[in-house]
Amino acid sequence: MKPTFNSAKDWEKAEILMQPTFIRVMDNLRKQLEKSNLVASYEEVQEPFPGYQLILTHEGDSVTISIWDICFKVCFEEYEFFSSKLSQDSIIVKVDENLFNEEKAIDWQQLEVKTQHTIQNIINNFPEI
Repeated sequence: MKPTFNSAKDWEKAEILMQPTFIRVMDNLRKQLEKSNLVASYEEVQEPFPGYQLILTHEGDSVTISIWDICFKVCFEEYEFFSSKLSQDSIIVKVDENLFNEEKAIDWQQLEVKTQHTIQNIINNFPEI
């Protein structure tokens, strides 16, 4: 599902967050999956935008999640996985302001905490994600 922003300011904030979030998501996936009993693989996709899907497998159960969806879950307030099942082509999102400090720069500690929490929820809720 393509995120839509209410303003150019929201888009700019998301642009600032996405690359560091992607890096934190990939690093935390690696670290947390090493400690789990899930098998992870990745598949390159082109739609709805170029990227990768994470495929988690364990004892015959399998779940596929877009890496961008995981990043969106970290960056945006109340973003839900598998929102692509909705009939909409896009969803209006709001950047999580808690990921910025008082100086309007990225709060690296908050980004790390939210990323870890998001990844842990994926692992803990497998396969019901």
